Amino acid sequence: MGATNATSLLTHRYSILKVMYLAVDIGGTKTLVASMSKSGEITKSSKFPTPRDYEQFLTELTEHLNGLEQDFVRGVVAAPGKIDRKHGRVIAFGNIDWTNVPLEADIQKIAHCPIQIENDTKLAGLSEAINIIHEFKKCLYVTISTGISNALTVNGVLDPDLIDSESGHMLLEHDGKLRTWESFASGKAIVAKYGKRASEITNKSDWKAISRNIAVGLIDLMAVIQPEVIVIGGGVGTHFEKFKEPLIEQLKRYETPLVPLP
Repeated sequence: MGATNATSLLTHRYSILKVMYLAVDIGGTKTLVASMSKSGEITKSSKFPTPRDYEQFLTELTEHLNGLEQDFVRGVVAAPGKIDRKHGRVIAFGNIDWTNVPLEADIQKIAHCPIQIENDTKLAGLSEAINIIHEFKKCLYVTISTGISNALTVNGVLDPDLIDSESGHMLLEHDGKLRTWESFASGKAIVAKYGKRASEITNKSDWKAISRNIAVGLIDLMAVIQPEVIVIGGGVGTHFEKFKEPLIEQLKRYETPLVPLP
């Protein structure tokens, strides 16, 4: 009886150790694939250029999943586009010409496990919110990269009323015209105006102008959402220390008693 119990215990412990989760991040340029333990540790990963053809993408993904050599219990897929969560489809992608693809079902067939798909920005925002949930309950995540988007979490849960919000497409006045926020404040817009990426810009006056373009959108979001904290991510957000001071300075210019800075 003792030996049998010991064997069962070891088998149970081994099965716990082998529980693996699948994570797939589909980007306009590359796709990242990883196996993760229950604690969130990445055990193995790979990446490949995202094909323009959807069927070719599925073929490439199959090869990389086979390379992970894992049996998965569940998986999550981050997709840069508008999600039909009820039917597991991506209606449209931001920088890929795929429309209305049954992504959830197709990857379930490949991975042989339940799959849940979600917008990539919403997942990034959820991750950030969970990291600071003990300090802030209402967290607004804004990604400033090729485009601009956002995610709002309340008590560590994505707000269902704003789950499909796309703040980068807010219309704001810029240079005397109504333009989308991301058309003049995104990483793509920065490169178009300055001929440099955010990582290459050092001129303080340039960062002051960039900060103002970011601030006008943030003020609108703050007025409507009134978050406790704003987390800035994306390729531009990576260089936050370069524009932190001018951004706060710009935000304070627009601050009112009804719209306090988070």
